[in-house]
Amino acid sequence: MRLTDHLEAGLGLNVFTRAQVEALHQATLTILEKTGVEIYEEEALALLKAAGAKVEGMRARIPAHLIEQALASAPSRIDIFSRQGEPAMCLEDAKIYFGTGSDTPFTNDLKSGKRRLALKEDTARAARVADALVHIDFVMSLGLSSDVLSETSDLHQFEAMLLNTGKPLIFTAHSRENMSDILEMAALAAGGPHALREKPFIILYAEPSSPLRHTREAVEKLLLAAEKRVPVIYTPAVIIGATGPVTLAGSLAVANSELLSGLVIHQLKAKGAPIIYGGGVPTMDMSTGTCTYGSPELHLCGSALAAMSRYYCLPIFGTAGCTDAMVFDQQAAFEAGYNLLMSALSGVNLIHDVGFMGSGSISSLELLVAADEGIGLVRRVVQGIDVSPETLAVDVIDKVGPGGNFITQRHTATHMRREMWFPKLFNRSNYDGWESIGAPTLGEKARAMAIDILASYTPRQLDANVKAGIAAVITAREKNWLHNGD
Repeated sequence: MRLTDHLEAGLGLNVFTRAQVEALHQATLTILEKTGVEIYEEEALALLKAAGAKVEGMRARIPAHLIEQALASAPSRIDIFSRQGEPAMCLEDAKIYFGTGSDTPFTNDLKSGKRRLALKEDTARAARVADALVHIDFVMSLGLSSDVLSETSDLHQFEAMLLNTGKPLIFTAHSRENMSDILEMAALAAGGPHALREKPFIILYAEPSSPLRHTREAVEKLLLAAEKRVPVIYTPAVIIGATGPVTLAGSLAVANSELLSGLVIHQLKAKGAPIIYGGGVPTMDMSTGTCTYGSPELHLCGSALAAMSRYYCLPIFGTAGCTDAMVFDQQAAFEAGYNLLMSALSGVNLIHDVGFMGSGSISSLELLVAADEGIGLVRRVVQGIDVSPETLAVDVIDKVGPGGNFITQRHTATHMRREMWFPKLFNRSNYDGWESIGAPTLGEKARAMAIDILASYTPRQLDANVKAGIAAVITAREKNWLHNGD
């Protein structure tokens, strides 16, 4: 294990000292060995018992040496590809990537501006907008499909994403059976199971149940991901003050216990299989009972988990680009902006939930488009300052001399695009210039850009036979549900 003091780029946010990291790790070892976790899946219990864990009924107490073995075998780098098999994301160190959130029951309609139930077409539209945005690197299902059979809505959402973006996909699945169907659909798009395994463009998202429980459904998917070598994010969602202690350190200890116990199960099933650390530790607002996405505590805990991921040498998954606001207003912009910067400076590899509103209940294409602009700004901050003989420009300064200007120098044209960030949506004109074009707000410009993308942008298409095969997988599963009930 190791803990770096700073990100490699020289910019970084560390909320933990080495001593605090090690204290949280030791607390986690104590919880797992003394208190243990409940696991509602027989194969996982058998794997743990055979490896030396103390298993009594559904409770498993896991000794420290199993944690150390799992950390040693889990890969520190995971390569993710596009749907077309092109390199897309390298999950290691402080390399950062941004993507949408998943499974919101509602969306803010672009035309009416009103909240309504999300439909399958909303998932497709969000994937298409995300595919067009230069700073969105991966896609999750930004909306639940309320207009299809609920038992197969995850399959419909995966199809909607698969047909509307070539970027990597992070998916959810209702069950092991549905996950198997999704893997079949992904293999069809990739050119076969071998191609999918060699160049994965999908990542499973699954969750334990806080505090300290692993449900049968979650573990079945975790085990299948290990068996098939599909990268998996097994992420807790401990709610501070509700499913975790009200102290941030206490809730982090619960989250880390769930993460590391899941890691052990996963690695016992398939040593070396790819797994991604991290998750969300939000607060429960004590006055409203709301699980918050804009709270500082959520993002402080995200930075803490990033520090733990560096200690464990594991890729990290986190949250940003989200807000508790209900519409794209000043609160939304402020909250999404600060948490995007925090996650990036913390070195989170996969930063999801861009486009989330209403405490994770509403998707917003306006926020997604505006956040894409903000991510460009954040990437420039994280890039830092390049100091070299060429950038110090001593000879150029001497050539221009006192009282001169640098506008016409070749050095300016050569380095301008790399040194300076240029917005597309954020205003930089003077008042008269801004007023002359109708005095548009950022929200209005983001809405117009989203509408324009949907009207004019076409993502790279899959072959018609592949599309038909993907649809056939869904049809077969739905027939099975309608006829047999499972």
